[in-house]
Amino acid sequence: MIKTLLPYLILILAIGLGTASSSFAYSANGFTKIVPSLLCMITIILCMFCLSQVMKFVSVGITYASYAGTCIVATSAIGVIKFNQIPNIPTIIGLCLIILGVLTVNLLGQTTTATDVETTEVVE
Repeated sequence: MIKTLLPYLILILAIGLGTASSSFAYSANGFTKIVPSLLCMITIILCMFCLSQVMKFVSVGITYASYAGTCIVATSAIGVIKFNQIPNIPTIIGLCLIILGVLTVNLLGQTTTATDVETTEVVE
């Protein structure tokens, strides 16, 4: 149970770090402010390290789809809370579709590798 859950806990950490990195990037004002710039760089490096650990257990596509989709939604939420950036209705609908996509990929999606697929000989 712990081995199965651990990659997803690390993925949650990666999502938190990726979201923090995006927030710091905004606050860095084009990397003209040193502290948010350094925090942005540190958090994105830690985020990528976490993602690389997750990919040892979860396929690249599912890992990155989960990370990217959830980071988009989380960063949008931070924009609302921290920067008072209120999305319009089409944006909210799009964010809901992203959430639906992340759920679909994680709950119903599967991946196969070349070794999982049986090769068949084509007869002409």
